[in-house]
This record gives sequence, C-alpha cells and structure tokens, in this order.
Amino acid sequence: MEEGNLFKQWKKQCLNKLDLSKKGSIDRDISHVVSLLNNSDYYFTTSSCSGRIILIDGVSDCTDVQKQNCSWLFVTHEKCQKEDVITALEKSSGDAVFKFEPCVLHVQCRQLENAQLLHSVAINSGFRNSGVTVGKKGKTIMAVRSTHCLEVPLSRRGRVLVSEEYIEFIVETANNKMEENLKRIERFYDCLRAALDPEQVNKSCLTEEQTQKKPVYRRRRKRAERDRPDSDCGLQNQSENEQQDDLDSELTLFN
Repeated sequence: MEEGNLFKQWKKQCLNKLDLSKKGSIDRDISHVVSLLNNSDYYFTTSSCSGRIILIDGVSDCTDVQKQNCSWLFVTHEKCQKEDVITALEKSSGDAVFKFEPCVLHVQCRQLENAQLLHSVAINSGFRNSGVTVGKKGKTIMAVRSTHCLEVPLSRRGRVLVSEEYIEFIVETANNKMEENLKRIERFYDCLRAALDPEQVNKSCLTEEQTQKKPVYRRRRKRAERDRPDSDCGLQNQSENEQQDDLDSELTLFN
C-alpha cells in the first residue's frame, strides 16, 4: 500500500474509534487545535489534554509509580478554588498528591518533514519538552509537551500534613500555571495555522528557523556535528497496547 493511502487508513481508523479517555471527550480549550490538525491532510491527533489540576489519593506504602491503585479526589481543566481542594482532601484515606499537568498532545504525522514543522511550531510556542518518535511500523508521532508541572504531597495515610494557608498558596501557583498554559495553547494554534496556511502568516509566530523552513533541532544538530572533532518543531482514541506499540520506537528525536 502506498505511504499516502496507508496514512489515510490509519487516520480513518483512529478518528472513528471511541474516545477511551477518562473524560470521554476533547477538552474545550484545545478542541480548536485538535480540529485544525484533524482537518489537515498531514496530521491527526491520537490523544490530547488541555491541561488539568488534579488531587489523587494513592495507596500508602505502595511502590508503584503508575496511577494504578489510585483514586481521583478532584479534577478540573480550568482554574480551581482553595475550597474545592480542601473539600476533596477530606475524602483522602491514603497519600493525597496535588498536581498540575500542562497541555499534552500526541499527533501522528504523514511524513517526517511534517513532524519537523510541527516540532518547530511547538518549541517556538513554549512547549520545550516536545519530541518526535518514529515507530517500528513507520508511524511518526509528534508529542507536544511542556515542562511547567507541579506535584505536591498533601496527606499521609489520610492525615493532612499542610496548613490551609499552604493549600491556598499551591492553588494560586497551579492557577498561574494554568493561565500560562492556556496562553501557550493559543500561541501554538496561531503559529500552527500560520505554518499550514502561508497566506495567513503572522510573523510574530515565526523565528528565523521557521522563516527559512529549517527545523530548530536540525540546525542545532548541524552545529553539534560541526563542532565535533571527528565531524564528517487524552490517549483519547487508542488502547494502552496500541499506544505502547506506537511508542516502541526505532528512532527518537527530542529537543
């Protein structure tokens, strides 16, 4: 099967699947980004999250770092109030952890050059932890990720360890991070739209690298090679097994 037809088949299968995320739908604050990508001939999203503030209750003395054996006491994709967290914390019987998780987006790209463009847009929009993965089946996945996370333990075996004043402080901190997160999403959307439609280019979105159509990490790699002595840019639709298969990569390129 030709490469273009295979990509179309993957896209159709993915977008026709049920949403397997806990929420069961695309977050409002990232839906326009998802629509823009899915309406393109070169991309489709495999998972997305606009960012969230959560309070998770884990099992005491559990060494499993995954989310198994955890219960969700509180979750929101918007700013939250101190009272919401305090009320949820009263339900804790284990080790409660308060977290802010920024926007994350996984996008399958038709070709590597499409992933490179998306990578440049992501980096220049503030998503500095973004990377490209090429899987064994030839699937090119672009992960749009940021680094401004927050994770704070609040209770131990159901006993709250911090003051109400401290909870107010971390809620304010998380809300500030959420506000910055939403600004980055909008910048990413504006820059992506400009990159996909040159007639709508907003030069404030583009750096010198994008203007010259050269990916950021390619230029950095070339500089590294030149300086070397021997030198010569949710998961919502897939099951966990399918996601893992896509991420079992032969080649990974991170910023």
